[in-house]
Amino acid sequence: MSHAVETPDLDAGEITIPAGSGAARLPWIGLGIGAAGILGSAAMAASQPAQMAFSWLVAFLFWISIALGALFFVLVLYATKAGWGVAVRRLSENAMATLPVFVLLFVPVVWGAPHLYSWWNGPGDDPLLQAKEAYLNSGFFLARAAIYFVVWSAIAWWYSSRSARQDATGDHGITRLLTAASGPALILYAVTITFAAIDWIMILDPHWYSTIFGVYFFSGSLVGVFSFLVIVVVALQSAGYVRRVIHLGHYHDLGKLLFAFLVFWTYIGFSQYFLIWYGNIPEETIWFRERMHGSWLGLSLVLALGHFVIPFFFLMPRAIKTRPPLLLAAAVWMLLMHLADLYWCVMPILHHDGPAFGLADLAALAAVGGVFLAAFGWMLRSRKLIPARDPRLAESLSLDHA
Repeated sequence: MSHAVETPDLDAGEITIPAGSGAARLPWIGLGIGAAGILGSAAMAASQPAQMAFSWLVAFLFWISIALGALFFVLVLYATKAGWGVAVRRLSENAMATLPVFVLLFVPVVWGAPHLYSWWNGPGDDPLLQAKEAYLNSGFFLARAAIYFVVWSAIAWWYSSRSARQDATGDHGITRLLTAASGPALILYAVTITFAAIDWIMILDPHWYSTIFGVYFFSGSLVGVFSFLVIVVVALQSAGYVRRVIHLGHYHDLGKLLFAFLVFWTYIGFSQYFLIWYGNIPEETIWFRERMHGSWLGLSLVLALGHFVIPFFFLMPRAIKTRPPLLLAAAVWMLLMHLADLYWCVMPILHHDGPAFGLADLAALAAVGGVFLAAFGWMLRSRKLIPARDPRLAESLSLDHA
């Protein structure tokens, strides 16, 4: 049954991006950045194939973690029937809708796989790799990746397309359907993101294992997406959009979620480190030993301070989370720390003595990030900036607890 629910007293110019506006150029800006990054990456790949493979993997993980975090946020908003988040949900839907694009961006990861994964061309004489060969082989790796992308893309498309359909029909049944499906979707999400983290990061060092690593990557993804959403909201409101839609209460809630998940990231990271340190089993300690060697120790300390201690005290006051410029500064900082965390997870496999950030890393970040921003910008301009006829929109617009 359809129910007509009109957008409560909102000017169409505030919730749609017209053609020719500055914000409407984001897809072309993203494509320009992406094309420059791809050309730079191709040039680097010819002379530094191993470096380029690792740089691309870091960039790929950074940007897809934002899209995956957005997917989780949308599913949780439906599962919990949270009215407050309806006003910012469409932005998260647009971010998760970029997931199919990452299928193409994964191709260079496959190209660089022989440089990334020591087991790619067979286990050789390593008895441990021989024992794990049933899992660690290129064919099964690609099959698993295909499953991840199919699951993520299908869920993202289904939720995004039906949310957009509700804008046209006002059918309350769509909300009920998406709410009912959110539980099974979250189970599929949890399984796939866990194994993706194992496949794409953990088995870079196939002799090491951690049963909590999937949760570690997940927690970083949530830090990434809430930082990204704060930046997007501030940018849109600076351009004159959603000013009467997204209030200080929404900033406050986004800030609380960012604060909560940086604490959760710390809890998971410390739990992983503490249990491995206490157990002192060589097969487990090798991963942290590499990150305590050379100048990697410095980056480890930077993460401890910059990913937890500093933002913990900065974001704790209510006043910070209700002042957009200060929350924006925290969001930009946390995105940089999230990138540093992924770099710290991946790069010690290639650079044993310390970080060596260079042009290949910048080119890869521009390539993947430009394509992501182009896809995100296209979604922004192709539909309303809010779920205009969602039955809980009025509740979200009246949010005033900041």
